[in-house]
Amino acid sequence: MTELLDVKNLWVRFPTRKGVFDAVRGVSFKLGRERLGIVGESGSGKSMTGRAILRLIRAPGEVEADYIKLDGEDLLSKSEADMRKIRGDRISMVMQDPKFSLNPVMTIGEQLMEAYRLHSKGGKAEARKRALEMLEAVSIRDPERVMRAYPHEVSGGMGQRIMIAMMLIPDPDLLIADEPTSALDVSVQGQVLEIMDKLVRDRGMGLIFISHDLNLVSQFCDRVLIMYAGRVVETCDADKLHEAKHPYTRGLLNSLPRFDAPQKRLEVLQRDPAWAEAESVGPDA
Repeated sequence: MTELLDVKNLWVRFPTRKGVFDAVRGVSFKLGRERLGIVGESGSGKSMTGRAILRLIRAPGEVEADYIKLDGEDLLSKSEADMRKIRGDRISMVMQDPKFSLNPVMTIGEQLMEAYRLHSKGGKAEARKRALEMLEAVSIRDPERVMRAYPHEVSGGMGQRIMIAMMLIPDPDLLIADEPTSALDVSVQGQVLEIMDKLVRDRGMGLIFISHDLNLVSQFCDRVLIMYAGRVVETCDADKLHEAKHPYTRGLLNSLPRFDAPQKRLEVLQRDPAWAEAESVGPDA
């Protein structure tokens, strides 16, 4: 597997009145042109990890790592001007509830064309053609009408697909998707995942899929990192997630309802303080 991204010993810190808070603690992983899931409870450091890769943590937050390499180049050594070129062009990120990342006073077409022209030397006509192609690629009917619409005129599911189209229009090498389907109903969620899967496979991209839905990640991704208290506590193949060994992962799985094993009362996760400091388990630990 060709390494696209290599993260070593990543830390994200924030100063507080009670001292320094470590939001991400010593996270390390490698990513090829595959689908990598990052799962865990809210506050486990999933989104902070994705933002830190793009150096989107602003002061007073601090990002430290031995390195964050994209195709062998350390992103930590890049200037802010260089990072602006990398964001969107080489790495795109779909934020949580992506519809609300759209500019409410610009049409969908204007925003898609701006995203293309920002990272390309193409003219307005070429940008418009590319925008229409991307709307069709994410299964939006009547893209000409949608190009003229404003964000408040489209549904939540369509807004999600528009944001995915916007992030993919520069043809990046890596897509970071931060719970892009969390606000969608099951049918639309399936459509969005199918679109993302097809685009990743067709373009040979790498995908980091951040979620709290273990069942979804086990079906959609190739590998999974399980995070707890800012650390990776377990790594496993996605199709073997239900065979996970770490007690935290087992606790998360046991707290989920299952149609094949119904229970009168779901288990409550019993946390052990030692999990925050224990060594990670799994094939890539």
